[in-house]
Amino acid sequence: MSAILSYSYLSYRWIATTLFTVLLIAFLSGCRTAPSEEKASPEPGFKTPRTVKNDATPTYLNTEESLSSFRMPKGYHVEVVADDDMLNEPVAISWDGNGRMFVTQMETYMQSVDTTGEHVATSRILLLEDTDNDGRMDKRTVYIDKLMLPRMILAVGNELLVNVTDTYDIYAYKDTNNDGVADEKRLVYHPGKRAFGNLEHQRSGLDWNLDNYIYITVDPVRFKYRNNQLTADSLLSGSNGQWGLTHDNYGRLFYARGGAENAGSGFHINPAYGQLEFNDAYVDSVFGQVWPIVKTPDVQGGLPRIRPDTTLNHFTAANGQSIYRGDHLPSNLVNDYLIAEPVARMIRRAKVVNTNGKRTLENVYDNEEFLASWDMNFRPVNTYTGPDGCLYIVDMDRGIIQEGTWTGEGSYLRKQILRLGLDKNIQHGRILRVTYDGMGRGPKPNMLNEPTSQLVTYLNHPNGWWRDNAQKEIVLRNDQSVIPALKEIALGNKGPLNEKPGHLGRIHALWTLSGLEAIDQDVLIKSFHDEDANVRKTAVWISDAFLKKNDEKIITELDKLKDDADADVRIQLLLSLTNSTSPAAKEIGAHLIEKNKDNAMIDATVQSLARNEEVKKFGAKLGALKPEQRVMVTEGAAIFNSLCATCHGERGKGVPTQIAPPLAGQFMRYMGKKDALIRILLHGLTGPVNGKTYRENMVSMGMNDDKWIASVLSFVRYDMGMSENPFPGTPNEGFVNFLLVKPEEVAKIREEFKGRNKPWTWQELDQQKKP
Repeated sequence: MSAILSYSYLSYRWIATTLFTVLLIAFLSGCRTAPSEEKASPEPGFKTPRTVKNDATPTYLNTEESLSSFRMPKGYHVEVVADDDMLNEPVAISWDGNGRMFVTQMETYMQSVDTTGEHVATSRILLLEDTDNDGRMDKRTVYIDKLMLPRMILAVGNELLVNVTDTYDIYAYKDTNNDGVADEKRLVYHPGKRAFGNLEHQRSGLDWNLDNYIYITVDPVRFKYRNNQLTADSLLSGSNGQWGLTHDNYGRLFYARGGAENAGSGFHINPAYGQLEFNDAYVDSVFGQVWPIVKTPDVQGGLPRIRPDTTLNHFTAANGQSIYRGDHLPSNLVNDYLIAEPVARMIRRAKVVNTNGKRTLENVYDNEEFLASWDMNFRPVNTYTGPDGCLYIVDMDRGIIQEGTWTGEGSYLRKQILRLGLDKNIQHGRILRVTYDGMGRGPKPNMLNEPTSQLVTYLNHPNGWWRDNAQKEIVLRNDQSVIPALKEIALGNKGPLNEKPGHLGRIHALWTLSGLEAIDQDVLIKSFHDEDANVRKTAVWISDAFLKKNDEKIITELDKLKDDADADVRIQLLLSLTNSTSPAAKEIGAHLIEKNKDNAMIDATVQSLARNEEVKKFGAKLGALKPEQRVMVTEGAAIFNSLCATCHGERGKGVPTQIAPPLAGQFMRYMGKKDALIRILLHGLTGPVNGKTYRENMVSMGMNDDKWIASVLSFVRYDMGMSENPFPGTPNEGFVNFLLVKPEEVAKIREEFKGRNKPWTWQELDQQKKP
């Protein structure tokens, strides 16, 4: 599974989300300093050298056979939590406060190479329990039945938030009689729009982050859950990522873009402040390379993507990432970034390297992966830190792992799927657990049945899952009685704890107070001067709400941090100060910029914030359009930013890996004709483009309706240098009609070429002369 897409219900102000595309991220060589939070112990190696198993077959392996296929560093092991005796086609999990596991199943996903019956509402969400505490699930109920490819879930208190494919609606389900089956359903979010496109281009996530916002991929929005409803907060510069979203101990979000073969994205600043990526942060020949231990012929892109030893050479479906934050695996794994590559049957482990506030990713192993399998049906699509402190993996355990758009007639991938019989391996699935010699598993939680005062003590727990879920539950309960205890912990006092809280306990106490809307000046100011830089940074971040009110006392105290020794504190201060219109706040910001000219992260942050201002102004460009035309262009902008910019770059300027042609410049001069552009989106584009070969062909987007295609192309023609009137003296209305693509124009060409089932070539399109 490699992607997700976008949404178009927000106002025109965020059209300029296309200003900020994702540039590929990864290893940056040079001087590095370990992040202050990292305290690594010696790293175990592998028992034997890596070899590739070329005689592996696609034959389905039973559980015991599959377990024998895994290669991991010494001391690590994989065990089964649940297999196809209990589930099939799993894609995501969520635990409630009592450690019960909800499993989302896409049971109609790619049941044939032609996607037969994919959009039939027969998928389910299961509730799995380990009643004898032996580590393996033994009780199963169908919590929700008859869903259409459910894709996002989040347990909140006694309810489960659920979103399914092709809709933006989110419902809360509840089991009121404790029989393991949901019998109550509430609509908690309804934007009034239908989602579009294939299921790989829709959102994932529902990640309750440290800041008490719930984040998703793709769509330019985040949520607050209050009064049993989700309230949307627009992200002016857009969201990020495709399949997979996670956060670390400090609220830093990690996205990935499978479509751009980007295994890490969006982790430099919170998307509320804008989009920030580094051109030089992703060395494609280093971090982008993958090291499977089994032949991987079933890859989109064909032979150029395969090494001489028949293995995949580069990330193609990076997804399901997590930061390990548990307490029952070696300490050197804590804070590491884990991301799955289901095409390669492996999981990458990377260090998040901090160089003066700028993060890069570095593979822990040389020409090795943290976990690799020679089971050709091993398809990891999600990873998590579990309540027991171990690492969990969702394995779809199937043959095909690419949506039907890329398995059509004539494609390289289709030939390999049918040759190997991968289409026959369906309706299986496993939940796996990674353990380590002698470390066991942690206890089972019981948070839903405990008083809020007890939950407060978990904010200092060594397992991030416990801290997150205790904070979430306290905020959901809105129990004001624990505010004094939270303040004690935030200030570093024992309070209800048996020991002084660590810096993570103080951070969670601060954010819990923020979630209860109970943070006050005194606690915040004292936290500005905490001995730990991460606590200081957290306090600055929380001060955003005070800065929006131009709170003079807070601004005066923040001025004392303008020369903080820690780069992260200074970066967050620069970001937070943008919320204030106070001259004093602007002076602090100017000081930060002047004194940090040699800091790459500060410089990039300044540029990102400047572009945010451009976004605010960008809406004025739409003033000449009629309301219905404005909607057409803004909806196209949302689609382009979330889907097209992944490969074509911000405003069509291309991406460093040159996976697809830049749209700005020559492409639009040659192919800017409506007819040609419509044909490309309806049927795709293959072969050299204007004499140059790119890694991937443009796939057909013809499964989307005429309005969707017209919106995308209207934005492309509007934004790629064609919005200046080329016909002086021509009435503006006439130029606009020439510029924008109408749904009926798409419908006409769709009908004209309805029998075509292969992509166009550049030569074919270059010959057509229609405007």
